[in-house]
Amino acid sequence: MKILIADDDPQILRALRVTLGAQGYDVITAADGAAALSQAIAHHPDVIMLDLGMPKLDGVGVIEGLRGWSQVPILVVSGRTGAGDKVDALDAGADDYVTKPFSMDELLARIRALTRRVVASPDQPTTSFGDTVVDFSARTVTSPGGPVRLTPTEWRLLELLVQNPDKLITREAMLQQVWGPNHSRDTGYLRLYMAQLRKKLEPVPAQPRYLVTAQGMGYRFVP
Repeated sequence: MKILIADDDPQILRALRVTLGAQGYDVITAADGAAALSQAIAHHPDVIMLDLGMPKLDGVGVIEGLRGWSQVPILVVSGRTGAGDKVDALDAGADDYVTKPFSMDELLARIRALTRRVVASPDQPTTSFGDTVVDFSARTVTSPGGPVRLTPTEWRLLELLVQNPDKLITREAMLQQVWGPNHSRDTGYLRLYMAQLRKKLEPVPAQPRYLVTAQGMGYRFVP
């Protein structure tokens, strides 16, 4: 499995190349944002890890550039701890966010979670609600306006809800299944992604018909 690491700190690049290489990953590196985009185009990695504060093109710019043509899972690894930075990265299309300094065990767990999301798929091949068709085999969503682009995290949330029609999925369960056990309290992540899903899939996002909030508890998919 190929992983692209983009960071302007050569020590971090060396350490991650050695550690992830020992775990069996084929590691590709980039020292700035422009190089990260070039390497992604040249190598089509399975996962991308990137810093936000890189020269030539910052991390959010890289994410936006990638999301124009790729759904590759993106893990931000950054020293920026502010909520605004996290929201900007996630809103641009990142799938997860780890702050420096980080535990290598946690980092490896996050990478494994991202790769599991990509290969996971429910049993039913297709489902529809309203004028939207979800094809789980092709991993596509189509609405009357054409294809709907979802990030891997948005896709996993939609899968989880659609696989359990009319069933309440608690916030804690959604966070643990999509982001992992260390995120069971990160409700801000969940609210952000549910808002994005509604913007893309609901006829009136402010008055959701299909992706419904169970106040104070979680969410349910109402077909």
